[in-house]
Amino acid sequence: MANDSAQSDVAAALARIPSGCSILTVDGPAGRTGMLVSWVQQAGFDPPAISVAVRKNRPVEGLIDAAGAFAVNLLGENPSSMFRHFGKGFGAGEDAFAGLTTRTVPGGVLLDDAIATLQCRVAGKHDAGDHWIYFGHVRAAAADSDARPYVHLRKNGLGY
Repeated sequence: MANDSAQSDVAAALARIPSGCSILTVDGPAGRTGMLVSWVQQAGFDPPAISVAVRKNRPVEGLIDAAGAFAVNLLGENPSSMFRHFGKGFGAGEDAFAGLTTRTVPGGVLLDDAIATLQCRVAGKHDAGDHWIYFGHVRAAAADSDARPYVHLRKNGLGY
């Protein structure tokens, strides 16, 4: 950026973009895991598609690439238990789902505590600088129509 003032303006403007938090999961030949993600967005109608951002070099990247699929579990208004569970991250081979009620589906893991789930086949992967943007065609989904999603604004749009 040209100067600190311009960078501050960009950070403030980006922070006004609302986002939620979801749990991205993958289950495939290279392993399985789950992680918190905050950048999930609908990306198409026909076929139904979503995009999800994953910071580069996260272990989940190779698992998604190998599986060719992933699942997104949307969190409700009170996500604290999921934040506590998934916020710490998981090492290679560590069971990301220990103590949770889940269901394994092709390419991912669905969490019983999610207010909605999306099972996706990878349709593309785009380099976005420090993140990869995965595009997924939705193969199956479910939602609790009465539940409200968790939504937040960042204090600074240039960092978590």
